Amino acid sequence: DGTTTSVVLAQAMVREGLKNVAAGADPISLRRGIEKSVAAVSKALLTSAKEVETEAEIAACASISAGDPQIGDIIAQALEKVGKEGVVTVEESNTFGTELEITEGMRFDKGYLSAYFVTDAERQETVFENPYILICDSKISSVKDLLPVVDKVIQSGKQLLIIAEDV
Repeated sequence: DGTTTSVVLAQAMVREGLKNVAAGADPISLRRGIEKSVAAVSKALLTSAKEVETEAEIAACASISAGDPQIGDIIAQALEKVGKEGVVTVEESNTFGTELEITEGMRFDKGYLSAYFVTDAERQETVFENPYILICDSKISSVKDLLPVVDKVIQSGKQLLIIAEDV
């Protein structure tokens, strides 16, 4: 996958760049040269890149990146299940072993406003089934602004999920 090569090349560029600056080279010219080189190398890599399509190819690539075939297989399984538009999140766990957990729907790492909103105390999650969703791109500074919407939602008997910049 090229991660090791990338790190080795970056380290060499920094080392040689510092040597050149110490020997009197112009740092701005050096930077411009590095940027041109990066553009040329990026273009060459894109031209020679190979699409990974099958689960076996993904597992092989992920195994090299992770340095562990088991993790590579799990990543390939995850990508197979969520598809090209899905999201895979890797988290550290306090349990022994490696596991794959599929979560349907959306997940927000920001969290809930109050612990009183938790619906699953054991997992510390708020789980809604088919709620109304209100997305607000600004701060909600007054509950009065929301009252008409909240009243309608209460009358419907459904849950309301509010996604906002701040409350």
